[in-house]
Order: sequence, then structure tokens, then C-alpha cells
Amino acid sequence: MGDFHRCIDPILAEEGGLSHHSADPGGLTKYGISQRSYPTLDIANLTLADAQALYRRDYWNPLHGDQLPDGLDLLMLDCAINQGPTTAIKLLQRALQIHDDGICGPITLNHSIVSMPDVMDAFAAERALRYELNRNEATFGRGWFRRLLRINHQAWAMIEDAPLVQP
Repeated sequence: MGDFHRCIDPILAEEGGLSHHSADPGGLTKYGISQRSYPTLDIANLTLADAQALYRRDYWNPLHGDQLPDGLDLLMLDCAINQGPTTAIKLLQRALQIHDDGICGPITLNHSIVSMPDVMDAFAAERALRYELNRNEATFGRGWFRRLLRINHQAWAMIEDAPLVQP
């Protein structure tokens, strides 16, 4: 089942260090943590350990990442960081074809387990569709899609040797 420590390295590799792109509505960003999301945080002096703690508290925990199947945990964490935890959960629920209330409760978790591994590509497709509808797609879309494909590839690699889990 989900493993934050295994998932955070690919995320940090995608997020990189300090950036301030003029078209990015997040503003100053470090390790993927944006000034817009954390207006009182000193982003420029954010440490890697602080970023990891924020990712666990504000993104992994709302997803119940420890209860997600291997591979799907990485896809969900990446989506939550890039598009928000509630959006990530709703996209998963749409991929599972269940009520999309944005709450990762027992029904969503159970359906996630029994729908593996097919749900991974269905989830990636839902996420791609959401990118297409984003007003910043023309500026950032190619990067988002490349990231999605890289993360999806890594997520599939995580499940190759993972044991099947029964609900």
C-alpha cells in the first residue's frame, strides 16, 4: 500500500528548486510550494524538509495516501500537488465511475483497490482532460502533459513487482 517516502522523490524531481515564472499564478515557488498557496510562508528560505512536511500534511494525508494501492499513490500525490487534493480525489472518483464528492473515504479506497491496475490509465485520462480545460494550458500544457506521462510511467513501474492486495 501507499508509501510517502517512495513517492516524494519523483515528485521533488519534477518540482525542482526555486522558480518565479511570470505567467505562473502561483508566484514564487520552491520545491513546488507556491507563495499563492502559502502566502505567509518564506518561500525563498523554505527547506527541503519543510517542503516534505507540507506535502505529507496538506496533500498526502487528505488523499489517505497510506491506503492507496502502489502506483496509484504516486499518481494521486502528483495530481494533488499540481491540481489540488480535492480535484485529485474527484478525478479518481470519475475514473472509478463513482460519485465524485471529493472525499477519499472507504468506498473510494475500496474501489481503487479492486480496480487496479486499470484505474491508473483511466485516472491519467481524467487528469489530461482537466488540463485541456485549464486557462493556462497554452503556456504550461506541454510541460504538464510530459510530467503526467513521466509520472504515469513511474507509477506503472512501481506496480510491476507489487503483490496484489485484496480489499
